[in-house]
Amino acid sequence: MTELAAEVWQFVLAGLVVGGIFALIAAGFVLVYQVSGIINFAQGEFAMIGAMTSSSLYAHGWPIPLAALAAVAAAAVVGGVAQYAALRPARHYGTVTLIFITLGLDVAIRGAALFVWGTNPLLLPAFTGGTSLAIFGGTIPPQAMWVFATDLALVLALYAFFRRTYLGAAVRAAMVNPGIARVFGMPLGAFSFWSFVAAAAIGAIGGIVIAPITSASYDMGLSLGLNGFVAAILGGLDSLPGALIGGFVLGIVEKLSGGFLASAWEQGIAFVILLAVLVARPQGLLGRAARRA
Repeated sequence: MTELAAEVWQFVLAGLVVGGIFALIAAGFVLVYQVSGIINFAQGEFAMIGAMTSSSLYAHGWPIPLAALAAVAAAAVVGGVAQYAALRPARHYGTVTLIFITLGLDVAIRGAALFVWGTNPLLLPAFTGGTSLAIFGGTIPPQAMWVFATDLALVLALYAFFRRTYLGAAVRAAMVNPGIARVFGMPLGAFSFWSFVAAAAIGAIGGIVIAPITSASYDMGLSLGLNGFVAAILGGLDSLPGALIGGFVLGIVEKLSGGFLASAWEQGIAFVILLAVLVARPQGLLGRAARRA
């Protein structure tokens, strides 16, 4: 392998690692959008809650598995309270209003995290020890395997729920035509509430598995949320497999751009991709052209 090829391959591996992180956040975006039809811009903050809570509890002597469970529960509670207290009262005001409320939630949660934890980053050790894993001449950290495994497990679990369970089928039916679903007495409000809770838990799980790679800080949710949103748009907001693919594609493009163009491109290329997708293929790589009637 030539030096250039080895360099490209290392950037691709690094892109897969960060892409796996973006995919976890994108899955939460897709879940909420599929069920309620809104884009939850606070999704990145639930990953921050998971990372900060688990790291903080670990620093206070909790074992990692127990700290992780408590962090997921905390994020789920915050998600449920946010949906019930902020979004539910405004459910009749229209989608745009609800999206702006999620932006407000994003700022409020980040501010609360600053008050609780301060500005100092927290550390969480890798779940498994050992040296970096060598893959065809490139390397990735061992924690990356936890990221990939979590990506696969969550996407398969959500796919199985929507495609293989009665409740999942009911949710999908309600998504297709909410008006008829209301006539038949389907609890659309409950569907929306639990989708928000589940998305918050998913975000927390993502934050926990990435904390050993990136460390945890009160403001990490902003970057994660923006990249997760772009990954969701790229893959298709109504496609869970698309969230996975979109995350990996975005991660690889970011690392290649940062490595061969300039480090600033690593952050800015996401918005270039977002504009290109919205113009050329608004439904994303795997999304449907029209979401609902």
